[in-house]
Amino acid sequence: MDRSDVCKLISVSYSQDEYGVRRKVEESREVFCQVDSVSRSEFFDGGRNGLNPQFRITMFFDDYNDEPIVEYNEKRYTVYRTYHSRTDDIELYVERKGGTNGTA
Repeated sequence: MDRSDVCKLISVSYSQDEYGVRRKVEESREVFCQVDSVSRSEFFDGGRNGLNPQFRITMFFDDYNDEPIVEYNEKRYTVYRTYHSRTDDIELYVERKGGTNGTA
């Protein structure tokens, strides 16, 4: 499997500042992956369920720690579904969603 692409996995947590205001804290790390288009059925089934499927990102299972956001080609995507096969791979199915990805 060709893993020549690189994406950032972004985890989100919250902490309070000195004034007691909750602040969003993001941590990112880069991993090697393979990025493919979603299948036609994934695209249409997702659309029927209010999703906007964009890519299937495949990486080593141990590289993924339930991060909810993926950045690829300077665009942010939300992970809406994962699939762990019997191999050492995990597939992340991601969508573009305004407001939650730092975009409108």
